[in-house]
Amino acid sequence: MRITSKGQVTIPIEIREQVGLMPNTEVEFSVEGDAVRITKASRPKRSLGWKIIEHTRGRGRGTLTTDQLMKLLRG
Repeated sequence: MRITSKGQVTIPIEIREQVGLMPNTEVEFSVEGDAVRITKASRPKRSLGWKIIEHTRGRGRGTLTTDQLMKLLRG
């Protein structure tokens, strides 16, 4: 397996399925000696934009009202 010029590699599907790395899964990298470990992020980091999208789709966990969201979006 080779790293592309953009620093990308493909994780084989067998490994992705075994550890549950689905599309859009957040991962973290750590260096251990001369090896790199990829693990699922312990807590996905969501930007304010993602929080707003999730809220408008009915999946948000925030407590913002529609009026508060509109105020944030409009400045």
